[in-house]
Amino acid sequence: MEGDPASSVFLLVEGKVKLLQVTSQGQQVIHDYVSRGEVFGIVAVLSEALYPVSAQATKDCLALSWNEENFNQLIEELPLIARNINRILIQKIKVYQDRIRELATQRVERRIARTLLRLAQQTGRKTENGVLIDIPLTRQDLAEMTGTTLFTVSRILKQWESKGLILSKRAQVVIRYPHGLVSIAEDLVA
Repeated sequence: MEGDPASSVFLLVEGKVKLLQVTSQGQQVIHDYVSRGEVFGIVAVLSEALYPVSAQATKDCLALSWNEENFNQLIEELPLIARNINRILIQKIKVYQDRIRELATQRVERRIARTLLRLAQQTGRKTENGVLIDIPLTRQDLAEMTGTTLFTVSRILKQWESKGLILSKRAQVVIRYPHGLVSIAEDLVA
């Protein structure tokens, strides 16, 4: 939980985990989704700090964990683990830098399109209707991930659905025409 003393690092073996924060006004901000094979909780344990985000399972999960002492011992004994941690942290920094730039400079349609494409890449599963983003994803979740409102997300998704780009159901999005979303994400639409 956000604000708890960081005591463990986790490796997600099965399931999906949502990483989120809650502002002092009670607004939820979704930072990321963790997929199978990804590690989370590293930064807090390495800095002997508090967890900066909460981790919430979106479906049944199985995770391995190492407490701070065991994790630090592994790093000392196996330098390859330290190099891999650096690689993971550098990649996360790049992702967060991109997201900050998106929030500061891009139209909301681009941010939503990029978020849907990113989630499809992380969790997408091909179906007869298109690429299903295989996590429970509400319009409110999308708003919290893209720095906009539920109303704006609903309006944009409805427009995209009428153009055949997506199918949007309760807590589910299927990308029917990925190239159309790429055009929006890359601002290629006139």
